Amino acid sequence: MSRIGKKAVPTPAGVTASINGQTLTVRGPKGQLSWTLPEEIELRQEGADLVVAKRVESTRAQAMWGLSRTLVNNMVVGVSAGYEQTLELVGVGYRAQMKGEALNMQLGFSHEVDVPPPEGIAFAVPKQTEIRISGIDKQAVGEVAARIRRIRPPEPYKGKGVRYLGEKVRRKEGKKK
Repeated sequence: MSRIGKKAVPTPAGVTASINGQTLTVRGPKGQLSWTLPEEIELRQEGADLVVAKRVESTRAQAMWGLSRTLVNNMVVGVSAGYEQTLELVGVGYRAQMKGEALNMQLGFSHEVDVPPPEGIAFAVPKQTEIRISGIDKQAVGEVAARIRRIRPPEPYKGKGVRYLGEKVRRKEGKKK
């Protein structure tokens, strides 16, 4: 029995949800998100809450129940508060700056790396060694952060590279003489 799926998703003030068949559309102060639920799951609105329930008793329905509730909650939080992921650059000469809307990074390569923002994603560079990625879609924000990190992942000997804020990098000992 899913403990997550049982909980209702509260919608804060300023957020409206509309259900059209299996499609949920959530509108808020930061924007609008839409998602089609799986056939095994039904969604209904009870007052200011959204309730996710199973239509049938099956293994797939059980698995999709908690997932659907979490994705609906992520949509509601995204359009009301938004999501943010922070990356830090560690290494001599590693720095980032904004070039218009695009993110420009120097990561020890012979060339600079430019990353244009996908639709719905915004970059900010408060310090040369810090990158903030923000948007209303939690999955898109995480994906963009992972793609930027993949350009120069932290290496285990000196710890240089792009890492998530607060990420611990396991260090290896170098060669012994």
